Amino acid sequence: MKAQGYHVAIVGATGAVGTQMLAILEQRQFPIEKLTLLSSARSAGQSLTFKGKEIIIQEAAPEKFSGVDIALFSAGGSVSKELAPAAVKHGAIVIDNTSAFRMEEGVPLVVPEVNEADLVQHKGIIANPNCSTIQMVAALEPIRQALGLKKVVVSTYQAVSGAGINAIDEMKEQSRTILNGGEAEARILPVKGADRHYPIAFNAVPQIDNFDGNGFTFEEMKMINETKKIMHMPKLKVSATCVRLPVETGHSESVYIEVDESGKTAADIQQLLKQAPGVVLQDSPDEQLYPMPSTAAGKLEVFVGRVRKDLDEENGFHMWIVSDNLLKGAAWNSVQIAESLVKLKLV
Repeated sequence: MKAQGYHVAIVGATGAVGTQMLAILEQRQFPIEKLTLLSSARSAGQSLTFKGKEIIIQEAAPEKFSGVDIALFSAGGSVSKELAPAAVKHGAIVIDNTSAFRMEEGVPLVVPEVNEADLVQHKGIIANPNCSTIQMVAALEPIRQALGLKKVVVSTYQAVSGAGINAIDEMKEQSRTILNGGEAEARILPVKGADRHYPIAFNAVPQIDNFDGNGFTFEEMKMINETKKIMHMPKLKVSATCVRLPVETGHSESVYIEVDESGKTAADIQQLLKQAPGVVLQDSPDEQLYPMPSTAAGKLEVFVGRVRKDLDEENGFHMWIVSDNLLKGAAWNSVQIAESLVKLKLV
């Protein structure tokens, strides 16, 4: 490790994920000698506080990465496509929170609890997976290691914060309007700029991102393809249905899996989850104890409950997985990757 720490840059520093990255870097006492905050021209000149000091935000540009050791990107795929290669040319290791590079060959797609070892293969860019993928694979990996894994079927119940701060504001506005007897207007969800929008307040919208040509949405395809890549299981059977709910923070998932080993019980699964890094088991039906977005928000861990054996399939199990989509689903996993780079002496 460098004697005084590292030069770290955050691209998209004023966004919902960028501000969380800043907070976690301070909370975790990441070894930083210099911090550069980058954003769009609109936010340049503003300032954010880090360890009691005001840091002026600069407009993101290729030359701003000179001398940077680690660059955390969370400013949208187009910005990453434009600036990440430039950052690498200047010697930085890029940890990208967008979908820009996730499925590119040679770019590690990393959840440290699952495939930290893949970091040694990086060529300058490391991809942070989709938020809903991260929490699922973190919970499934200890089961896969011990019992094998042959099938995953997931239905997500995703928070509005995953669509950005404007979507949160619209949900609150719609809620007030409906409670006052009015008719809610929709401008953002399910996809900004689409031909048709729906209110999210008091609703459930079974579309996140645009539809692919196969009937699945791009969000669903991200979960399918990313899970296979992270787990190094290209033939794993994965299916996903992604739904947006009027929850501000915290994604929930109902997950059905089939394992290779027979004769296992729910208690066997629970024991594996109890020992899993980054996972908290909250599973006591008698006490009505199970994970919820309201209790997971603001926490770094992945929470699992409602573990039960399928009634018809001998090797089938069900579970409920919840995590803060802005933390473990984005900012914390990115910082965690940076911590792994330091631990493995890759930076």
